[in-house]
Amino acid sequence: MQWFLAAERRITRVALECSVAALAVIVVLTFYQVVTRFVFGHPSAWSEVAARSVMMWMVFMGLAAAFRQGVMIAVDFLIDVGPKPLRKVLLAVIAVASLCFLALLIWYGTGMAMRVQRQNLAGLEISIAWVYSALPVGAAFAVPGVIARFLLSFAEQDQSGPGEARDVEGQV
Repeated sequence: MQWFLAAERRITRVALECSVAALAVIVVLTFYQVVTRFVFGHPSAWSEVAARSVMMWMVFMGLAAAFRQGVMIAVDFLIDVGPKPLRKVLLAVIAVASLCFLALLIWYGTGMAMRVQRQNLAGLEISIAWVYSALPVGAAFAVPGVIARFLLSFAEQDQSGPGEARDVEGQV
């Protein structure tokens, strides 16, 4: 299990770093758009579309860290107050529901990207498929984090008694 957790940490770190880099790109593109629009009076035709496209990548790459930290589904109250067997069932239900959601994102995101591959973004000569590819790629990066969160939470439930505080924060 240690090799899986080490690989998951690297995968999640890469996804989070990509998300942070995308945020920096969005800031630069938005600043450029504001300067060209309000200082020069001639707005850029491409920077707004590019910023929105990069924002999709930022959100979906950040999804990996969000799932790993367990901030996507908040049912902590039921896990904290429930008896140990119920906790394990809830952890399993949350993990399965999350994995099903990510599988749907991968499946339908891939389909969407394939359908729009011949269309270009307005003002850019880039296929819209590159933007829609953020859905399956981000979801695929999130899958190991969901599994790692479940494994660590499940193992911790074996060690903690009823009513004890849980702390399963992953190191990203």
